[in-house]
Amino acid sequence: MSDADAQGDGVAKFEDPHRGFIGTLQHWLHVNPALVPLIVLIASLITFGLLLGSKFFSPFALTLILQQVQIVGIVAAAQSLVILTAGIDLSVGAIAVISSVVMGQFTFRYGLPVEVAVACGLIFGTAIGSLNGWLIAVMKLPPFIVTLGMWQIVLAANFLYSANATIRSQEIAEKAALLQFLGSKFKIGGAVFTVGVLFMVLLVIVLAYVLKHTAWGRHVYAVGDDPEAAELSGVNVKRTIISVYAVAGLICAFAGWALIGRIGSVSPTSGQLLNIESITAVVIGGISLFGGRGSILGTFFGALIVGVFTLGLRLMGADAQWTYLLIGALIIAAVAVDQWIRKVAA
Repeated sequence: MSDADAQGDGVAKFEDPHRGFIGTLQHWLHVNPALVPLIVLIASLITFGLLLGSKFFSPFALTLILQQVQIVGIVAAAQSLVILTAGIDLSVGAIAVISSVVMGQFTFRYGLPVEVAVACGLIFGTAIGSLNGWLIAVMKLPPFIVTLGMWQIVLAANFLYSANATIRSQEIAEKAALLQFLGSKFKIGGAVFTVGVLFMVLLVIVLAYVLKHTAWGRHVYAVGDDPEAAELSGVNVKRTIISVYAVAGLICAFAGWALIGRIGSVSPTSGQLLNIESITAVVIGGISLFGGRGSILGTFFGALIVGVFTLGLRLMGADAQWTYLLIGALIIAAVAVDQWIRKVAA
């Protein structure tokens, strides 16, 4: 503090310390959490583009990546909301699958109009998510334990209710085409998109806006950062947590609908790895597992990174295990970067 500052208005003033390049970079990444996965995504696209040329950099190949990650991207969006509150949801995959089973069974077993069956599936997913949120927010049970238990319950209920029977694609196409709606394809030039891809992109845009520009979005970040401070500032922490898990359940139900369109059938054995894949996309996308920091756009980039590595290595003829090896390394690196960036706020 200079003498002039002290004598001028009687208020102590402190100059900002010079951060240097590393400090500035650390602060910049803290303020823009989606930047790291975006850089990794661009670098991986350039790398595979140089290695594979037009074989990789074609409209069909690039849009194929979007088609492959659409289900994971939707479920990861739900997982992002939960992790932003410093929680975790291990039941997201099971919710998606049982929602799809409800849609199929209500249509073919009970003869309900397909529109009603889809609505029932969406409501069912929302109800399971709400129950998760109530157990965590009101009963004060740990999110990991609640969702681990719910994953087992929903998974078992899924197989018991469906009798492990698959509703075939041809049967759905003939009698209930709406169930496959999100798998409908359309072309723009040489690129091939699906309605599910369009839904994923719109979902990310809407959630990005809601989290940044609405009171509910600010409450989600506040609860994840410090629930006690959020409570003192007037945030209804319990209601926020319940609403987050309910919205996550609804999004997972939409993922279940998209899953029918993606594989063409209603199968109780589908989506077995969605839990792990969604968490992978969130972590690589730069959302902090400690809550309160991150961007839904980062999760979208994280899902795309996995898709790029998967397709790129497949086109190179590499063993599939290399994909898991590299994705595992990215997960550890992402957590290390998150810890480093968090030191800015320490």
